[in-house]
Amino acid sequence: MKRVLIISPHFPPANAADMQRVRMSLPYFKEFGWEAEVVTVNENYVDMIKDSLLLESIPHHIIIHKVKAFSKTLTSKIGLGSLALRSLWFFRKKVNQLLKSKKFDLIYFSTTEFPVCILGSYWKNKFNIPYVIDMQDPWHSDYYQNKPKSERPKKYWFSYRLHKFLEPIAMKDVGGLISVSEKYIITLKDRYSNLATVPYKVITFGANELDFKIAHENNEQLKLHYTYSSKQVNIVYVGRGGYDMRDAVEILFRAFKIGLEKEPNLFENIHFHFIGTSYAPAGKGIATISPVAEAENLSKYVTEYTNRIGFYDSIKQLISADGLLIIGSNDSGYTASKLYPYILAKKQLLGIFNEMSSAAKIITACNAGDLITFNDSLDKSYQILQRYITNVKKQLPISTNFTAFKPYTASSMTKSQVELFNEVLISKQNVIKKYN
Repeated sequence: MKRVLIISPHFPPANAADMQRVRMSLPYFKEFGWEAEVVTVNENYVDMIKDSLLLESIPHHIIIHKVKAFSKTLTSKIGLGSLALRSLWFFRKKVNQLLKSKKFDLIYFSTTEFPVCILGSYWKNKFNIPYVIDMQDPWHSDYYQNKPKSERPKKYWFSYRLHKFLEPIAMKDVGGLISVSEKYIITLKDRYSNLATVPYKVITFGANELDFKIAHENNEQLKLHYTYSSKQVNIVYVGRGGYDMRDAVEILFRAFKIGLEKEPNLFENIHFHFIGTSYAPAGKGIATISPVAEAENLSKYVTEYTNRIGFYDSIKQLISADGLLIIGSNDSGYTASKLYPYILAKKQLLGIFNEMSSAAKIITACNAGDLITFNDSLDKSYQILQRYITNVKKQLPISTNFTAFKPYTASSMTKSQVELFNEVLISKQNVIKKYN
């Protein structure tokens, strides 16, 4: 049995999107010949909403090592609030101890707290252990360079330069890459010539039916975070907002306005609920959806709830809705990791995505719902929306092809990760043979 040490700064009970791949893969690693241990940051140092039910999905045999981090209250005074930077020294110390006392075949970084990945090169040189980096998002990116300051993340000037400096350190000795998007891999290979022969796989997040079982068993303690009314048709979106989602939102609202004009009886009692749209602390989120609705004079049909909610609360919002909406970024490399719970909720689904997004391709391949792409004309967008609203109101059964959906399950996605791990080990052995 081979052994992998997983580095994931976020981990249950912290409800962070970037730990979901690890969380959903842990039950299956052993099935494919790998034992896993996880090193994470103690949740007391993580400034993020907690969901204790997430712990129910972690197999009892998995060994979890928790490290400390410098207090954000102190480090934020000098502009270093990032969890990666606050925990970097503690990860180095703990993993050094583990690698000296136990045998691991591979180190796996699965996180968007990318600065911790520079430790991969350090451990590779110190212990001769290969490492894999999971690119769930771009690390060093020019996406915001031509955007107005109002649309850039906080401390963008500093983070842009920091990532530009750190990314090459991590990529110098990386043994393998996993990414949710082919585009991210292409960018890295163009940027770093040494990656030309490095094994890689494009693997989206997996769908986990166990989560719906946990949500069902704990339904009474889960909260509905939007105002449900039987007098209206409740269309629900749960996930982040942001200026990069504006194209999708504008397409939706402009098509909806046409519906109000042409078929008021069909569209008038529709209400869109956008839930958990900001990563900011509760009560401090900046709305990015409702201002677009206001600009289109649609405020009475749209409510935005910026506060983030628990993972299983999110599932409750989906299964309680009359219909589901999922929107995507204008970045063609964007992949919606939250797509699978939407599909597993088994409700009428409308997706609005860049046509190159993997989410658009998955919806089409699985016949999982109606799809509007950014290339569609306004008239076509309206026709798709009209069909979707009609199906929601009639509560027609879904037509998802769950046989086609099987490759996107957590088990299948874990198998793909393990195949990449094995390929990295073979590459390492070939290098050793070459120089012996």
